[in-house]
Order: sequence, then C-alpha cells, then structure tokens
Amino acid sequence: MIDFIPGVSTTASALTAERIRMDVISQNIANANTTRTPSGQPYQRQQVTFETVLGQQDQADSASGSQPRLIKVARIQSDSRPPRMIYSPGHPDANAQGMVAMPDINTYEEMADLITSSRTYEANLAVIHTGRSMTMQTLAIGRRS
Repeated sequence: MIDFIPGVSTTASALTAERIRMDVISQNIANANTTRTPSGQPYQRQQVTFETVLGQQDQADSASGSQPRLIKVARIQSDSRPPRMIYSPGHPDANAQGMVAMPDINTYEEMADLITSSRTYEANLAVIHTGRSMTMQTLAIGRRS
C-alpha cells in the first residue's frame, strides 16, 4: 500500500499519547486538594511515561528499511513525593495534632506541563495538516499534466 502521508502513523500515535498526558495532568489539578481517596490516603500525583516502539511494516516497507516509530504511553505511575502536612484543626481529616495530609501537587508546575503538552499536540496536528496539504498539491500536479 502506498503511504501518501509518510509519518502520519507516528504523528497519530503522538497525538493519542499527548491526549492521555493532558487527561492525567487535568486529574492532578482537579485533585490538588483531595485529602482522602477510596484508599483513605491523600491523592498521589500521577505522571505519564512515554516510550517509542517500532510499528508494523509490510513486505514492501521491509525492502526500503524504513520502520515507523510509534509513541505510546508506557505507564502512568504515582509520584513518590510524600504529602504536605498542613495545620488545619477543624478539617475532618485532621489528626490529633490538627495536621492534615494534603497532596504535594504544585498547580504552577502542572499548568506548565499542560501548556507544554498542549503545544506538542498542536505541533503534531500541524504536521498532519501540512502533510495533507502537500499530498493534495502533489495530486493536483498530476491532474494538470
């Protein structure tokens, strides 16, 4: 099969991975003040780890030696930072000393990560749009001759 837009599979996999990353960052921001999860502990910040894998290739592609590299989410893991202890004696989750365990989530850090992920998503979309435009121009050249 002819690949009219080379790299679209790599770009599409990167779009999916960045969407997952934005979802995880949004969950971190939304749970920045969650002191009790179903496990009884404060919310733990989640982090996404990416990895590249070789994509499937046809027999025709094996002759050219080009293998698409796909981006995928390797794992979503909890951050190892301990919770912050805040003095709030009236809080329902306060211990005997009036201390409450709060998630160690820096909203500024999360917003910077969200902006980076959003810009990466936009850049991958631009690659797809540019590739499509180039393909359409190439097809238009073939119609003129």
